[in-house]
Amino acid sequence: MRDNAKIVKSIAADLGFSFCGISKAEFLEEEAPRLTKWLKEGKQGGMSYMENHFDKRLDPTLLVPGAKSVVSLLFNYYNPEVQEDNDSPKISMYAYGEDYHYVVKDRLKELIKRIEIEIGEVGGRVFVDSAPVLDKAWAARSGLGWIGKNANLINKTQGSFFFIAEAILDLELEVDSPIKDYCGTCTACIDACPTDAIVQPYVVDGSRCISYFTIELKDNIIPTDYSGQFENWAFGCDICQQVCPWNRFSIKHNEPRFEPKDAMIGLSSSDWNEMTNEVFKEIFRRSPVKRAGFEGLKRNLKFLNQPKPKQG
Repeated sequence: MRDNAKIVKSIAADLGFSFCGISKAEFLEEEAPRLTKWLKEGKQGGMSYMENHFDKRLDPTLLVPGAKSVVSLLFNYYNPEVQEDNDSPKISMYAYGEDYHYVVKDRLKELIKRIEIEIGEVGGRVFVDSAPVLDKAWAARSGLGWIGKNANLINKTQGSFFFIAEAILDLELEVDSPIKDYCGTCTACIDACPTDAIVQPYVVDGSRCISYFTIELKDNIIPTDYSGQFENWAFGCDICQQVCPWNRFSIKHNEPRFEPKDAMIGLSSSDWNEMTNEVFKEIFRRSPVKRAGFEGLKRNLKFLNQPKPKQG
């Protein structure tokens, strides 16, 4: 069992995953009441999918019958490169390159192939933000980091700019142990959030998050209560990660498919605001930004251009 765990981790490293940890596939007893409370308080906002498949989110054996192990994997996407025009609308770093669903899923498929070659036939499924899986909880349980006050998984050696993926397998593997929380007394993420979405340490009100408004919200209008608070973020938001002290240890990813197109990095403020649907489709082909859609992006840009409400 120990040798098999080493084999799986070796394959994962060979495929470009930065970290790999293993947990026993079982009911997430500690997370169940937290998720229930979060949903009852409406912190999912319009993300109704968070309410679906509640039992499967907490029990991987309902997703994969016969599951024995949850293999958690982190794939680095950190890129120190910034958009050329400091005044242009900003997009989250994770959306700089090709959609991570394509990139990471390809590696996960290869992971299963390699496991079957080196260990033998295995049953299971792989996921990257594509199913009711509490990925951060599993990653923390397997010792890949701790869940910080901004509700992101933080790795002690490389920070939080990672995509989290899982392979839920019917293969029994030696499990890893969780690590302690190293946030300490730091409140940098809480203090920096312009919409006060981190309502208390470790609890994020998704319905107040800039990423929610610019990606998940499907309404035609963003609530005017938040005018002037987005700090020029047009798709996603990285503020709580940018201020996190642990991200001083982040290192540049080495995935060519995550490199941004020059056309995207070079967009000026006027380029963004004058963008046509045709240009949108070309620049953001196979990009996560397509999730917002052209009309959604234009809505976000219109919101950013609204004058900041007068105080008092």
